[in-house]
Amino acid sequence: MVIGGLQKFSLLDYPEKISAIVFTKGCNFRCQFCYNPMLVWPTEGAGCKDTFSNEKETEGYPQITEGDLFDFLKKRMGKLDAVVISGGEPTLHFDLPELIKKIKEMGFLVKLDTNGTNPIMLKKLLDENLLDYIAMDIKGAPEKYEAVTGVKVNLDNIQESIIMIKESDLPYEFRSTIIPGLILAKDIKLMGEMIKGADKWFLQQFKNDTELVNPDSEKIKPYSQKELEKMVIEASNYVKNTGLR
Repeated sequence: MVIGGLQKFSLLDYPEKISAIVFTKGCNFRCQFCYNPMLVWPTEGAGCKDTFSNEKETEGYPQITEGDLFDFLKKRMGKLDAVVISGGEPTLHFDLPELIKKIKEMGFLVKLDTNGTNPIMLKKLLDENLLDYIAMDIKGAPEKYEAVTGVKVNLDNIQESIIMIKESDLPYEFRSTIIPGLILAKDIKLMGEMIKGADKWFLQQFKNDTELVNPDSEKIKPYSQKELEKMVIEASNYVKNTGLR
């Protein structure tokens, strides 16, 4: 697997743990608000499904090999608690289980960030006890999923992943980036229905001060703190623990 990036230290991405973040390259979504465009476009030979074969490649962004990653992790054994695997979309990489096995053999906890589009891979990871924490993005109300993600979406796969995560014995969270125009206050109810009864749901502020997958989104003014706080109150009708990031 070719890795698109590595954040060597984080106190935020794995709750109550010191972690490093591995960013895999390639994603099957083109979310308007995504601020990791360099990780969305796949690289040939990176282990992604070949549905990306006609996509453009991103040049000029540093990548590291698995060898580089494990050299770094060896030096951090006893200093880091966990490794977060994010993206891009990690579950598109067929060799993801092997990567995680190697990480766990070193004694690290593993958290997966996913968009939920590949329940087959998610089930494999759960069945093989390769995960310690899961975070899944809920992109929008069901009828707006394709508008938010910019692609055709199999909502059955999304719902299957939601159920699988909720029924796992692992700590988990759902999260949603709230972008004006694509996610309205009334959509929180519809999104909440998708994950009703879940343990945690975090609403995230949309950021327009960086390069985005859709450059036009950089012109959108984010919701105010007060508007987002009202949405969090609505979200709390469906999920036990809600918050704003």
